[in-house]
Amino acid sequence: MADAGDGRKLSVSVISPESVGYAGEGDSVIIPAYDGLLGVLAGHAPMMVLLGTGDVVVKDSGREHRVHVSGGLMQVLDDEVSVLAERMGEASSD
Repeated sequence: MADAGDGRKLSVSVISPESVGYAGEGDSVIIPAYDGLLGVLAGHAPMMVLLGTGDVVVKDSGREHRVHVSGGLMQVLDDEVSVLAERMGEASSD
């Protein structure tokens, strides 16, 4: 597993059948899985999980991108995070 501080980036895409919510790089991603929040860093083991409802948060170089999703799945493979949401909308404001 890679050290989170080694400078590697994730390739992140958050899409639904209607649109693209985010496509780019990220240092970390927080996913609303069906059973709780899940964090992903570079070097994460391959996995696939069902999505719940909440905000996908992509952090990249101190900036934060949020996309609200509901249902679908997320896959991590070789530093690529693919979020395939059934529905996507405006992120909630904190």
